[in-house]
Amino acid sequence: MNTKNATDRVERKKLKREARKKAEAAKPKPKRPAGVARGSMKRKVKQMVKGQRKR
Repeated sequence: MNTKNATDRVERKKLKREARKKAEAAKPKPKRPAGVARGSMKRKVKQMVKGQRKR
């Protein structure tokens, strides 16, 4: 990413932001390891009863 030609700070920021977004999109996501549950399949945390103290 070359920002030498950008004259003002706002333009340079815009160029950098675009470059970051492009780099992030190009990077392949790692595969989810076997045995790791997805959102709806995860075990839910039981809610504590209201009025109960932990200790």
